[in-house]
Amino acid sequence: MLFHKPYGVLSQFTPEDGARSLAEFDLPPGVYPAGRLDKDSEGLLLLTDDGPLIEQLLHPRHQKPKTYWVLVERVPDEAALQRLRDGLRIEDYTTLPCQAQLLQPQPQVAPRDPPVRVRKSVQDVWLEITVVEGKNRQVRKMTAAIGHPTLRLIRRSIANLQLEALAPGQWRAIAREDIQWGDMAAAGSQASAGTTSRRPLGSPVISARRPGAWFHKGR
Repeated sequence: MLFHKPYGVLSQFTPEDGARSLAEFDLPPGVYPAGRLDKDSEGLLLLTDDGPLIEQLLHPRHQKPKTYWVLVERVPDEAALQRLRDGLRIEDYTTLPCQAQLLQPQPQVAPRDPPVRVRKSVQDVWLEITVVEGKNRQVRKMTAAIGHPTLRLIRRSIANLQLEALAPGQWRAIAREDIQWGDMAAAGSQASAGTTSRRPLGSPVISARRPGAWFHKGR
């Protein structure tokens, strides 16, 4: 399943410390996140019922490009963007080279609830950043390291899988063969592959239902 995780929602089915969880959304039973997004991040989250596939997707040797739209404070100059591209020291590691550019034209993105803090005297801009790592809050730490704190972060793609027109809280099914990176398309159990939807990657959303129709707890 491709799911557009809204802001403020945990990447898990069990609520914690009063935060919202995936249990609020009309997701099929038995699926689990393959990876995660922080509670204060938004965008594409992949879920599946195939445990071996999740393990393979999360293994560090399978470096998958992940693209984010990142709203940052003030306009970075080319030198700052090049620092991101080259890799920079963050805490106890150095990031791998990445792609980073100012989005031109700036995208029209629906407002967030709650809204992003706006200062009239400071111009905020959207960057597009593509990384192949998945360290904790890495993109936020990267932009902070060049002096441009992240105000909002939306994951737009994981390898060939795209967020496209999914609205926050919506999901759609994809087929195993739609996952195209390395040997991932053929990975996992034959049983799961035999029951996976064969709906093509570009098919319309099959669930745009409001959250709360029914719940899956304790997953």
